[in-house]
Amino acid sequence: MNAIALFPPPSSLEGPFDATKCPVRDVLDQIGDKWTLLILLTLIPGPSRFSAIQRAVPDISKRMLTQTLRNLERNGMITRKVYATKPPSVEYALSKLGIALLGPVSQLLNWAGEHHADIRAARERFDRAQQTVVTLDRDEAMA
Repeated sequence: MNAIALFPPPSSLEGPFDATKCPVRDVLDQIGDKWTLLILLTLIPGPSRFSAIQRAVPDISKRMLTQTLRNLERNGMITRKVYATKPPSVEYALSKLGIALLGPVSQLLNWAGEHHADIRAARERFDRAQQTVVTLDRDEAMA
């Protein structure tokens, strides 16, 4: 199967590939971490406060949530609105750019759902093979 025939590279990648100039690299640096997509998905229904996001992603620390929200805001994926209440309240919402990202993210989520069992099976095969290699190496070292 020829991947290039099935999926020709976009015009932004014409010419010889240069990883340092690849726009995807910059985007993946932002969304490829453990928390960003989960937070973006949490904001799909509408604006949320910090505490609501933290409840939706319960295993994220306050520090990591704060850092991830700041990165998302810095990259234009979300907006942050402060209300002059006592105490002040803050809401986070998807920006136009964040909403535009949902289409490709949806495709990634569909692919992950469709292939997750295959990925897990491949990991198990790999791990079993590695255990066999380690056992053989140990046996040879003892001989």
